[in-house]
Amino acid sequence: MAIPSFVDQVTLHVYGGNGGNGCASVHREKFKPLGGPDGGNGGSGGSVILRVDTDLTTLVDYHRQSHRRATNGQPGRGDHNNGATGEDIILSVPDGTVISDAETGEQLADLTGEGAELVVAQGGRGGLGNAALASNTRKAPGFALLGEEGETRTVVLELKVVADVGLVGFPSAGKSSLVAAISRARPKIADYPFTTLIPNLGVVVAGETTYTVADVPGLIEGASEGRGLGHDFLRHIERCAALVHVIDCATFEPGRDPLSDLDVIEGELSAHGGLEDRPRLVALNKVDIPDALELAELVAGDLRARGLQVFEISTKSGQGLQGLQFAMAELVTARRAAMPPVAPPRIVIRPRSVSSKDEFSVKQEGDLWRVRGEKPERWVRQTDFNNFEAVGYLADRLNRIGIEDRLLELGARAGDGVAIGGNDAVVFDFAPQMDAGAEILSRRGEDQRFEVERPAAQRRRDKDRAYHSGDEAEDGLDG
Repeated sequence: MAIPSFVDQVTLHVYGGNGGNGCASVHREKFKPLGGPDGGNGGSGGSVILRVDTDLTTLVDYHRQSHRRATNGQPGRGDHNNGATGEDIILSVPDGTVISDAETGEQLADLTGEGAELVVAQGGRGGLGNAALASNTRKAPGFALLGEEGETRTVVLELKVVADVGLVGFPSAGKSSLVAAISRARPKIADYPFTTLIPNLGVVVAGETTYTVADVPGLIEGASEGRGLGHDFLRHIERCAALVHVIDCATFEPGRDPLSDLDVIEGELSAHGGLEDRPRLVALNKVDIPDALELAELVAGDLRARGLQVFEISTKSGQGLQGLQFAMAELVTARRAAMPPVAPPRIVIRPRSVSSKDEFSVKQEGDLWRVRGEKPERWVRQTDFNNFEAVGYLADRLNRIGIEDRLLELGARAGDGVAIGGNDAVVFDFAPQMDAGAEILSRRGEDQRFEVERPAAQRRRDKDRAYHSGDEAEDGLDG
């Protein structure tokens, strides 16, 4: 199957890299078998970033390869070695790309201007190692936190050409020829319908004004409902400051004339919507042909009576093109002057509420209590449920923000099911006022090996000190 060279709408699947797991490690050396926790943190996963590259004009790369994945972070290691951070993946998109969520249809960003970017899939955070989890009350954690999974998202990329003036009209009306005549663009030009398969962009200079002109593949009646090719490209004139109707005055097709052509195209623009406020110009083309010139002079008065500026032009001889160029420049200048100045971007910091009640919600669903919230759900994802100390640490964190108290307030009883998260939630049996993991630990979050082996290690150190001080006979600790 042939792959098109121009693509202006694609569905893209993006995957942020997973964060690396933290490391649970104990420092060991001679005469110091348990020197304290030294597990490093896991590295964060890479993110997927969309960035504007004004040299690009198509989304065809993502039509060919629609799945993009950033690299994972590496796990932490002992001796305080943190895992490497995953590399971000930068995906270049054309200027004027609109990004929407494929599931909800929500517009996420409208990227215009060189370098504009959006983090479309955030990499997962790396898990903390046991060295970072140590504190005055938990000096020897025997566990580490797991890394978070990277964000997974399906988005729709839609290209809307950034042009000041849009040329619209029937197939073979001379739109591409007009772009070629007033700019250095060299689009494909032929004498058969639908020669233009992609929007062509040209840069025009008129006096002190420089602006861009784009032609849209030929429109026919019913284009807004899917007939012909132009319906796929109507989005490309949504950003234009002005529209120019290019009308073929030399067509041999029966039943067509400049006035009816204008009415048909306006009907399609109206059906597409959103273009009612754009000023219009009319270019009556091919007046280098005597019959076409006669027809143009005949209908020009009727068009002006509708309040339209009319220009009789020939893209072949150049007749009337200068006047049309300056008229387009005037409309573009007026539009730019009317647009509010773009303020430089500001970073606005909005601190979150300090109330822990705002960090989660609790709702009863039958016999189940469901807890939702960014913090508790993230903490659950970071927990290794095969490690009792880690489960106890999770219980401490959940209690600290008041989840247990809220459940008791709402009438939860011991033994009730408590789900933390959505469809993939982890379900617990509610056990209020119980310290998870306490039955196997002398102190929550402590590695028991420190308590078991410390006396023997201490005896060896004391014996070594006694030997060097010459009073080993008085030591009494050689047992």
